[in-house]
Amino acid sequence: MSRYQKLLENLDKLKLTQMKIHVSDYIDKINDDKLSVVDALYELTEKEIDIKDYNATNAMIKVAGFPYLKELEDFDFDFQPKINKNQFLDFATLRFLKNNSNILLIGNSGVGKTHLATSIGIAAAKKRISTYFIKCHDLITQLKKAHLENKLEQRIKHYSKYKLLIIDEIGYLPIGNQEAKMFFQLIDKRCEKKSTIVTSNINLSDWSDIFMDNMIASAILDRIVHHSSIVNIIGNSYRTSQALSRIDRDIS
Repeated sequence: MSRYQKLLENLDKLKLTQMKIHVSDYIDKINDDKLSVVDALYELTEKEIDIKDYNATNAMIKVAGFPYLKELEDFDFDFQPKINKNQFLDFATLRFLKNNSNILLIGNSGVGKTHLATSIGIAAAKKRISTYFIKCHDLITQLKKAHLENKLEQRIKHYSKYKLLIIDEIGYLPIGNQEAKMFFQLIDKRCEKKSTIVTSNINLSDWSDIFMDNMIASAILDRIVHHSSIVNIIGNSYRTSQALSRIDRDIS
């Protein structure tokens, strides 16, 4: 077996796939005096780093549990002109994470809250920041299950570890007293230590209707609202608009 074949085998064993793919081309460039050995090795290692970064980023996005892969550039700000686009461009810089600040997106169903929250989460995951997206109902279900299995503390620690936690759709279903207390424990553990994005269709003044307990609702709000940006999204529903457009097309 030639040294070149052994080289390919070594690159394969080391899982340096990009170097293995391109090494022949770079040997030719060295032989033709188009590149020095150092420059060739540098470019080969850059290709390897690029692909590893790309794979790591995709892995972060995959494990984050996003409902879809929609980014800020995919959002139709013209459809929701009352939204401050510059504010969300700032959120996408992730500056709020440095201060462990929260973001609350409040608005009716279909105005784009989940899309906006997801786009910020994807921006964080791309920077390889630990991020997790979960519907509020699913979160409550997980906490209840952990409580029944005497693993509540472990489950709360799990959700507390993420630098950015996105809790979507608070308010679509009522939360009982016991579940509200578990939810409070999670929010309290994250308060001023990690950042949380919350989307809700219920005005903050009416959160006692969600948690069915004024005291718990106030305690949860106190911790979420502290060091937070509150965005009230006023506009029409994308889904309703798209459905009406389909009906108009069918009629015509």
